[in-house]
Amino acid sequence: MTKLFEGKVALVTGASRGIGAATAKALAAQGAHVIITARTAKDLEAVEDAIFNAGGNATIAPLDLTDGDSIARLATAVTERWGKLDVLVLNAAMLGTLAPVPAIDGAEFARLFTLNVTAQQVLIASFDALLRKSDAGRLVALTSSVGATPRAFWGAYGASKAALETLVASYGEEVKNLSAVRTIIVDPGRTRTQMRAKAYPGEDPATVKEPSVVADAIVAMLTTEFETGHRLVVEG
Repeated sequence: MTKLFEGKVALVTGASRGIGAATAKALAAQGAHVIITARTAKDLEAVEDAIFNAGGNATIAPLDLTDGDSIARLATAVTERWGKLDVLVLNAAMLGTLAPVPAIDGAEFARLFTLNVTAQQVLIASFDALLRKSDAGRLVALTSSVGATPRAFWGAYGASKAALETLVASYGEEVKNLSAVRTIIVDPGRTRTQMRAKAYPGEDPATVKEPSVVADAIVAMLTTEFETGHRLVVEG
């Protein structure tokens, strides 16, 4: 049986655990060669092993996304080996400290925006040419409901996600008439991740869905036709 992403190349950031790891595994299960990035090589190796054991293919690329030069080097490596990128999943992000807006720590706020916004723009810029070389390039950006609906104490994280959504939507509008690249915004909703556990320490993890549910929804979306800028909200 032909797999849906046979011959495709995908890059997933923040792929050492949670939604990123689950999405990498789901794409690999459908035949994609998945490039997985995160800061910790050991955790990436565990995801790579799981993909290989399931019959898939993956390449690990440990890097710090706040280092723009490392992103550029990765783009060069992908260009030399594959010459294209079919799927780019922008998943890596940090939550930061939940606090009232007047109490936001300036240094942490800067770090949060560097990873959640600036690094995402660098990723888009670095892989734009490779996405355009695909016959159906897809850019998937993970967001949060607080990016669209502000919530008390979530100002820093919510602002970063609102900025990310604007960047991705603008990029989608810029390329939709010039290439086959399409963009998708994914709001995963209540999902069992370390970030959610940090935000809701008293919550029973068993009451929220597993990351694999989000991953399956992303893969299913990628196999359909949609207008650029589509927003997918994963219920459950």
